[in-house]
Amino acid sequence: MRMGPVSEVITASLGDSILVELGMHTGFELSAKAANDLVFKKPLDAVLPLHSKRLETTGVKILMITLKYKHIIDDAALGFYRSSVHKNGSLFASVKDYLAVEKGWFSPYLFASARRPIIPRTMKPDIIFCHGPFLHGDYRVGETLLAESALVITLCDASPPHVEPPKPEHKSSISLSSLSIPSLSNALSRSRTPSPEPVLTPLPAPPAPRRLVIVLVGLKPHRKIWTSSARPGESVMNYVLCSGCPAIVLPAKVGAPLLAWDGLSLKQIWGLCLPPTDGVTPGVTSADANFQGVVNVLCEYLELCVDWERLVIPQEEGSESSVQVERTVEVKRNAVKDAVTLLVASAVRTQSSKEVKKELDEDRCGIAMWRII
Repeated sequence: MRMGPVSEVITASLGDSILVELGMHTGFELSAKAANDLVFKKPLDAVLPLHSKRLETTGVKILMITLKYKHIIDDAALGFYRSSVHKNGSLFASVKDYLAVEKGWFSPYLFASARRPIIPRTMKPDIIFCHGPFLHGDYRVGETLLAESALVITLCDASPPHVEPPKPEHKSSISLSSLSIPSLSNALSRSRTPSPEPVLTPLPAPPAPRRLVIVLVGLKPHRKIWTSSARPGESVMNYVLCSGCPAIVLPAKVGAPLLAWDGLSLKQIWGLCLPPTDGVTPGVTSADANFQGVVNVLCEYLELCVDWERLVIPQEEGSESSVQVERTVEVKRNAVKDAVTLLVASAVRTQSSKEVKKELDEDRCGIAMWRII
């Protein structure tokens, strides 16, 4: 069977909230591949494969997603996180940082969906997160980016399908044989209507567990200029994924932000230096402090968002369960840090890709997080 050209547009509809059109996807596999072995099966169980061939970006995938909404324009409920790894932990910017605009690289996503992203110039956050206005389509966008990623590192089980509890059926106990026509004397001596039997109010169902997906994503306007992406009642935007950058799936705590993004654009990430070819040894500082600092900032923020009890670590062959229980907290944190390290390393390595430099605006690309079902 002859395949059509890779640039042929494929249209798919996901529910009522978004519409996805798959454009160019040169160098991408037909389906996502699991990449957990990069975290848990390191060479000699000591080195992260930061220079693995699988983390090399050879192509990009462009998705045009139409996100529909019904609310009027409103300010986005943003929050700002400043990591403790900095010597100066102040969230307020200096004169140099006051002129920086890279921290708002993700703002077009919110602006196009009628959510004004107001980021004060006087602040220099490491992570910007958003709690609303809530759009169910945000879940769909995150799930689509996860499904279309070439590599996926999954550290939690899929959320069970939401099943609404059946409503109790109220059966009438009145039958035709029990009906009687009251006489006039009974009607005159009728007493007051009896009070209904007290019924306990049912407790609300617990919130369904959610997940976080972390991806390196680029944003492009629909037709050259950003105002073309903000249509009445819908946002139309192009999302760019890189073939060598894995998506990370983590269990989310109740109340985790709806959206979040790292304040560094891809252009700034390209300024980081990867550790030597022998990788990163656990517990040893990277050769480049800036690279390790970016990883530590992301991990410190994720400490507040990840539900560690639901985080899943594959059982190692030949290991005893008692040893696993004693090391469970340490192992889980190390697994998340290793996954984030691989994502940042793959983002740095996109600098050598011709497709990335051709199709992607490095000033509108970076590491973003979506809360998904």
